[in-house]
Amino acid sequence: MKSLPKKTQQQQQQPQKKASEQLPVMPLKAINYMMLAFGALVIAGTYLGMYLEREVDGIFALYISPVLLIGSYLWIVFAILYRPKSHKKQPA
Repeated sequence: MKSLPKKTQQQQQQPQKKASEQLPVMPLKAINYMMLAFGALVIAGTYLGMYLEREVDGIFALYISPVLLIGSYLWIVFAILYRPKSHKKQPA
């Protein structure tokens, strides 16, 4: 019968991780969710504006909405990729 390998001294001396270090880290912060919500709101408003205009060749449908939609989709991509800087005080 083989015995299990013994732990090395290095493995025995490693401190246990705290519970807060074991929790998964959320990839997005509150600012990211607010930016996403703003982008989604602008997209919904743009489609609502095109619906209310009810003209295929209208000013809003031809000129304003494409710019707003492309800008909003780019804003959402930026909101997902944005990482706020951490404000840690460095010792003097």
